[in-house]
Amino acid sequence: QVQLVESGGGLVQAGGSLRLSCAASGRTFGGYAMGWFRQAPGKEREFVAAISWDGGLTYYKDSVKDRFTISRDNAKNTAYLQMTSLQPEDTAVYYCNGVPSGARESRPSDVLHSWGQGTQVTVSS
Repeated sequence: QVQLVESGGGLVQAGGSLRLSCAASGRTFGGYAMGWFRQAPGKEREFVAAISWDGGLTYYKDSVKDRFTISRDNAKNTAYLQMTSLQPEDTAVYYCNGVPSGARESRPSDVLHSWGQGTQVTVSS
């Protein structure tokens, strides 16, 4: 059973940046695509970005394209989400998980593992 631990969230002013990390247990991390999702208060969990198993393909939600960058380091069993030009509407709990593909959007119900605890990102205006 893969365990996922997200970190790096915090409180930042609009226009600021944060880098989220997702540490995964297990020796199969390099064998599947990874995705980031987020859930704002009162809203459903939504897809943010995905990356293929080798990092060669990425896909982003339109509203974060050109602001967020997903990456991964398979040697460290870790995925990252670099977020720049943050806006109040980016405020949410951010989660990572394995996904079926790094080349398209995935639904939260498509993820490969149990969810971690997430990391809170709060952007003040």
